[in-house]
Amino acid sequence: MHFVRTYYRLGFVALLALTALAMMVPILMRTVVDRYIALTIDGVPHTEVAMVLGASVYRGSPSPILAERADAAIALYRAGKVSKILMTGDNGALSYDEVTPVRKYLLDAGIPSQDIFLDHAGFDTYSSMYRAREVFLAKSLIIVTQDFHMPRSLWIARQLGLEAYGVVAEGGEHSPDDYIREIPASVKALFNVLTDRQPKYLGPTLPLSGNGKETW
Repeated sequence: MHFVRTYYRLGFVALLALTALAMMVPILMRTVVDRYIALTIDGVPHTEVAMVLGASVYRGSPSPILAERADAAIALYRAGKVSKILMTGDNGALSYDEVTPVRKYLLDAGIPSQDIFLDHAGFDTYSSMYRAREVFLAKSLIIVTQDFHMPRSLWIARQLGLEAYGVVAEGGEHSPDDYIREIPASVKALFNVLTDRQPKYLGPTLPLSGNGKETW
């Protein structure tokens, strides 16, 4: 019985240690990329494209979180900070489409159709960044997402060799759960970068120098 109790104690201590290490990953990511996050649009340099990372949609319209991201990209475009907008998200099934509602949202805001690029296979943040580099041949970009998501997104982009900056898309309330979910997501991102995981889908190149309508 003494051996069993010792075994469980050691297991519990090991679990606590692993949990603490996992919690440190998003904190360290934030520390590394913090200097690349701008508090205002004026504080971010010019890049090729603004990347809108996918989020849920409601009845064919962007969710509040996704609309916040799209609004930030629109502001960057109007300010002349970018000349293209890349919407990336999950369109892996006919019944679920994160990218087309944002395309419509951008068009309604007056963004020219040729400057709107869609990535239908951005199934996770790592895949979106990898495909931005390999499929859309991006070299520099501004990521627009919420504060809880920004460190992981920016860290991945920088690790993949992209000249990436971040503008936080805000406007709504976000719960502590959003930050808690970033712990396992950040550990996964670390693993993906260390193993140089290739996304499930790549396909032909669709350079940002072309016409965005070709990606619709």
